[in-house]
Amino acid sequence: QVQLVESGGGLVQAGGSLRLSCAASGSIFSIRAMGWYRQAPGKQRELVASIIRGGSPYYVDSVKGRFTISRDNAKNTVFLQMNSLKPEDTAVYYCNADIQPTGLTWGYEFWGQGTQVTVSS
Repeated sequence: QVQLVESGGGLVQAGGSLRLSCAASGSIFSIRAMGWYRQAPGKQRELVASIIRGGSPYYVDSVKGRFTISRDNAKNTVFLQMNSLKPEDTAVYYCNADIQPTGLTWGYEFWGQGTQVTVSS
């Protein structure tokens, strides 16, 4: 059974920083891509940042220059460093990964349980 477990959310003032972590565990053969989505109340879930193994990271325009995604392939972990946070960054942040479980041919999409990030003005 593959699981994604997130940590690092919380409450921070505008201009502050938070670092989210997401660790994948279980019978994992390989992880192609890992990323972070967010969903604010009344809004659709949006892709914030993603990184493909061996590739360049992607960022949505609204976080470019403020957020940095990175991954530790040896630990099957992805991080999201969020600096210069704004109230509009307030949302539930979800970890997402394209994982090929051990013994299976294809990769499947997995989601974390979500972690709340609240930025006060």
